[in-house]
Amino acid sequence: MLVRKLTGKPPRTRMPPGATDTQLHLYLDGYPAQPGGPPIPQGTPGIDDYRQAAGWLGIDRMVITIGNAHQFDNSCLLECLRRLGDTARGVAAITGETSDADMRRLTDGGIRGARIMDLPGGAVGLDRLSGVDARAADFDWAVAVQFDGSHILDHIAALSAIRSNWILDHHGKFLSGVTPDDPRIDAVKRLIDQGHCWFKFAGCYESSRTGPPEYEDVAAVARDIADYAPERIIWGTNWPHNHATTTDAYPDDAGLLDTVLGWIPDRHHRAVLVDTPAKLFGFPVP
Repeated sequence: MLVRKLTGKPPRTRMPPGATDTQLHLYLDGYPAQPGGPPIPQGTPGIDDYRQAAGWLGIDRMVITIGNAHQFDNSCLLECLRRLGDTARGVAAITGETSDADMRRLTDGGIRGARIMDLPGGAVGLDRLSGVDARAADFDWAVAVQFDGSHILDHIAALSAIRSNWILDHHGKFLSGVTPDDPRIDAVKRLIDQGHCWFKFAGCYESSRTGPPEYEDVAAVARDIADYAPERIIWGTNWPHNHATTTDAYPDDAGLLDTVLGWIPDRHHRAVLVDTPAKLFGFPVP
């Protein structure tokens, strides 16, 4: 049985008021997995579990991304947002055909982003990016884009054409490995330079080939991006770490937080954790 660590020694990193976790998934009883997606994670971790972990880590605000298990069913996400109130925003699954009425309903429910997840189990792939972007732009949403960044050069035209504010997810998720001097990292910087691309620090363990505790390969690229454009970085826990299937494999969130935020100079932490998420997801600036 998987046991998630929800509390412990606080992180060394000083989290500012309004610190925002921009990458997590939540699951509630009564909202089953949908066809085409993976099963609900073990133990159905829900709002109370996350609140405990957030209190431990010093997180005040959160952006919940619909889990792959729920595919296009945003009802669990909306219920989580209802229960959490103004401390939370959501990233939903939509298509280019999602109606104005549904977009307004989702926006009224706290949704401020759309998810592209072009990996196995994802509901909306890159083939639907232009339609999703059009809907997101109409409602001032962001678009979170996740795919195997190893192939980013194949997608430069589509990514460059995005009109919405958009986020390159999970450290770019370069599953085949990448170094700071790689042309693919130059491509990320060119996308950032266009003025509406952000880079999310979350889920480093999903693409690191060197592994814990330091994730040196992902860290090298992360430090390079943080040096290049710290105002274009956001951060998330990736809670509840759906790839972990055993207690031993489950990360210590405080240690992981210290490691990942340690790749960003302290003077930029308020922007990364508070100001930039507020801009992207419509939180008031504290």
